[in-house]
Amino acid sequence: MEKKELTCIGCPVGCTVTVTMQDGTVTDITGNTCPRGKSYAEKEVTAPTRVVTSTVCVEGGDRALVSVKTARDIPKDKIFACMQAINGIVAEAPVAIGDVLLENAAETGAAIVATGAVRRVTDAGEQTV
Repeated sequence: MEKKELTCIGCPVGCTVTVTMQDGTVTDITGNTCPRGKSYAEKEVTAPTRVVTSTVCVEGGDRALVSVKTARDIPKDKIFACMQAINGIVAEAPVAIGDVLLENAAETGAAIVATGAVRRVTDAGEQTV
């Protein structure tokens, strides 16, 4: 029997949750004060996922970078492959919040979306939306 202690991130309380496992199967979860804690703990020990955040280079914009994230959480073991895919993106301004800059990053099924906006700068130095 194996026990794992986690700090739950399902809500602001941050409960210390203990997960008991046997042969890779969750047999007991204790310490959570809400239902989200139980589901978070089970997922974290069996199939952990994360939302990846980063930045992407932008050409022709009023800023050189735009913030991005995966549209949903991805398997934790795909983070480095996802970052490789993100590092290969160069966006063309203008970029709006929510723009999809890459579909299916690293074969995860998750798109990379802009979380910031960058205006286009014309040759005359004017900014456009």
